[in-house]
Amino acid sequence: MFSRYSVANDGSVKTEDSSEDDNKLDLQQKHYRLLNELQTMASELPMEYQQRIPQEMLSTLASCLLDNTVFEIVKGLKNIQHMTENQLFKTRMQKVDSLKSEKAKLVKENKTGVASGTITVQQATAVEDAFEKRFEDELRKTDMEIILDLDQVTIDQQVTLERAGVPGFHVTNKQKEVQLQMHILSFINNLSALEDID
Repeated sequence: MFSRYSVANDGSVKTEDSSEDDNKLDLQQKHYRLLNELQTMASELPMEYQQRIPQEMLSTLASCLLDNTVFEIVKGLKNIQHMTENQLFKTRMQKVDSLKSEKAKLVKENKTGVASGTITVQQATAVEDAFEKRFEDELRKTDMEIILDLDQVTIDQQVTLERAGVPGFHVTNKQKEVQLQMHILSFINNLSALEDID
């Protein structure tokens, strides 16, 4: 069987087999570098989280990061989250503005009614108090819908990262597990910044 040859940038002649060996060596070196960075970041966590991130998990995470796919996935998830948060913030502000506008109109109508004698001050106060309660209830309802939407974003992120093979990710709402996942995401984001520099 014949080997294929190529000339490297430094002028040396390499066979296809030596090119594959170089690729493996590059991946091993990258894995080692990523693992080393992950170990350093993990050692800086509070002890309760260090105990939840064994060496095997860090090694698996380093392996997941070798081809940069997970970096791109996390970047995309981050963008989706920011867009969702901005949209939800706008929705809440529109609700607040709408309710404030409605309240201002009601107060103006009440002043006119009191001035003309069609309603008493007590009636106007009662109507405004009732509106204030409705204002709070509607805002609370809007906030609950926003929380549910944000919870869904978190679940979507967990499912996506679990499917991508990122260790530590699965659907959960347990605070300690979510916090651990946030630390892992922080590791990935920090390494992504380092990879951009390299």
